[in-house]
Amino acid sequence: MTDTTSSTVAADRARAAELSAAGRFLKATELDTRMLGMVGALLVIWIGIHVLSGGLFLTPRNLWNLSVQTSSVAIMATGMVLVIVMRNIDLSVGSVEGVVGMIMGVAQAEFLIRVIGLELGNPWLWIIALAAGVVLGLAIGAFQGFIIAYMEVPAFIVTLGGLLVWRGMAWMITSGRTVAPLDATFQLMGGGPRGSIGATASWVVGVVACAAVAFALLNGRSQRKRFNFPLRPVWAEVFLGVVACAAILGAVSVANSYPWPVGIVRQYAQQNGITIPEGGLFIAHGIAIPVLMAVAVGIVMTFITRRTRFGRYVFAIGGNPEAASLAGINTRWVTMKVFMIMGVLASISAAISSARLNAATNALGTLDELLVIAAAVIGGTSLAGGSGTVLGAMLGALLMQSLQSGMVLLGIDSPLQSIVVGAVLVVAVWLDTVYRKRV
Repeated sequence: MTDTTSSTVAADRARAAELSAAGRFLKATELDTRMLGMVGALLVIWIGIHVLSGGLFLTPRNLWNLSVQTSSVAIMATGMVLVIVMRNIDLSVGSVEGVVGMIMGVAQAEFLIRVIGLELGNPWLWIIALAAGVVLGLAIGAFQGFIIAYMEVPAFIVTLGGLLVWRGMAWMITSGRTVAPLDATFQLMGGGPRGSIGATASWVVGVVACAAVAFALLNGRSQRKRFNFPLRPVWAEVFLGVVACAAILGAVSVANSYPWPVGIVRQYAQQNGITIPEGGLFIAHGIAIPVLMAVAVGIVMTFITRRTRFGRYVFAIGGNPEAASLAGINTRWVTMKVFMIMGVLASISAAISSARLNAATNALGTLDELLVIAAAVIGGTSLAGGSGTVLGAMLGALLMQSLQSGMVLLGIDSPLQSIVVGAVLVVAVWLDTVYRKRV
């Protein structure tokens, strides 16, 4: 009996030592436990689907396509973080994406050619069309933001109306027609063999990104010394840098492992007078342009949220609107600007989605509002306002797209896919509620 008690006590002490070691590790590296949990869930989903699909999920081809499919949702999710942090919601992002995509499609496939007289291949064709789409998205965001901020109509009602209005407008523009084809340069924003930067440029981007990580860690340590803030241990800084660089270079390696299709390689070889060797010609896709666009948006939005006065105002308003107003923050103007940013991001996503399809369709952006909101919430953005991260929302978008892509790969019917996505959203909100009660 005594031996049993002693062994139990020893086991409890060992377990406590392990927990304290894990706690010390998390404290030293300052890693977000919620973010770690989401990464763990993502890995479980990837491995599970890979096993169930017979080894089809974790392949360079599928992962490359997954990154492209995630780009448009991830871009909008970065803006949804600001919206939800301020205790608002935007149900219209999918419809805004649809109407802006239709305007850009009509502009380059019909209006600028027939009315203005520009020819196919003219570099101004896609530039004007893209600019018109961004301006339209900005205007829609400003219009909805004005009603919410200055006319004091709840965001849920305004954007629910926008969901119906802008979807109807997209249909009315062409009476339900699909507009195609789009400008060849515009199509590069959708990815594909020619919408990627190739192997060499991808490695250059990877090395530059690793250098940026090292600079960020060194600069952060320097700033902490300057203001006498606690410093992370050197080993923790090295660990974070190694893990980040390994993830970056691993992603580049996967992108460079996916070759062009044989038919396109043959066509490319004929056009450039290249002799195809006996074993075939391997030309890597590299990183897709829409993925680079999503990463660029993520960096800009992270800078806005963490390094600007506007970003601090957004979180202050979300934390306590009354206190923010009494502190002199123009809460109405900040709210309006948040919805303007959301409109611009929806326009960028519209360009990526329509370019990928090489067409503007009335189905563009359908139910994307659900994926975007789910991505933000799963990524740690609290519906109660005041907290959320851009990186978390982008990881949430990857998780949601992984679920959808995996279910398609497994041949799961569309209705069941919707059930799973809805259930995941509810569970994410429940976990957020539990987390907030414990903090």
